[in-house]
Amino acid sequence: MKIAILGEIHKDGLDFIASEKVKIINVNNFEKKNLVKKLSVVDGIVIRTANLKSDILSHCNNLKIVSRHGVGYDNIDLDYLNENKIPLAITGQSNAISVAEHVMTMMLTLSKNIFASDNLVRSNDFNKKSELPDFYELYKKKILILGFGRIGQALAKRCLGFEMDVYVFDPYINNEIISSRNCKPINKLDGYKIADYISIHLPLNESTKNLISFNEFKLFKKNLILINTARGGIVDEVALYESLKKNEIFAAGLDVFNEEPPKKNNVLFNLNNIILTPHNSALTIECRKRMAIESCQNVVYYLKKDKSLNIKNIINLKKINY
Repeated sequence: MKIAILGEIHKDGLDFIASEKVKIINVNNFEKKNLVKKLSVVDGIVIRTANLKSDILSHCNNLKIVSRHGVGYDNIDLDYLNENKIPLAITGQSNAISVAEHVMTMMLTLSKNIFASDNLVRSNDFNKKSELPDFYELYKKKILILGFGRIGQALAKRCLGFEMDVYVFDPYINNEIISSRNCKPINKLDGYKIADYISIHLPLNESTKNLISFNEFKLFKKNLILINTARGGIVDEVALYESLKKNEIFAAGLDVFNEEPPKKNNVLFNLNNIILTPHNSALTIECRKRMAIESCQNVVYYLKKDKSLNIKNIINLKKINY
């Protein structure tokens, strides 16, 4: 039994595979020719950010499962896997806390104008603190969470700890579940109009591409802080730039971008009312350990038909007739 690891993962995941006496093939050269050669004999693949499309997958003659080190899988050809009854697993239990904390960090940093205050002290202008722009409490503010999976629910729990009013839009979650978490279900457009904060926790697909664009920015309150730690492309970056530049909303935080890495001349870099992080909201050391272990467990447990497999991690379960 052979498992390919595409990209670097924490050694705790590798140690788990080794303990199961399964052969590991480490792959860090993602050129097509090399991937075709190395992956043709493997039974399972653990993958981080490399692209795994049909032109590669069609050469994986022994492949039985792919496990994504994370929750997004737009770098993997799901249609091909479905057609060939190959499961795609994610690390569904690993990253919710880290991402939720990252969102809270952005919300607090932007709300409190932390960077401006820090610069004031460093510039020996301590006594000019009264000249700083207004900054805000989270207390009693309204947050709209778009998407109420594990991350959305983890974020809601933390927002409730700050005594915020938490509104949720997720058409795939029963309103009773939302209410049972002390949150308020709301229509998306109504949520846009009342929100002081919006945090996005949705997959990128045809229905969410540019979900928030020029028309949506017209609905937002002037004090809105918009945060996207989900996937680039859900927020129209041109519309976001125009809105921030004109101070039509208060601020934004992005951990994801249309193009990653973004180009050096990305216009968002010119703004001082936005925080930008390099798609690392789930890369705390604790989360990296959890994702490494869980992504490897997905593959090993599936291949060995071990009852320890968390079948909820397999996102195309209905397609593979497992």
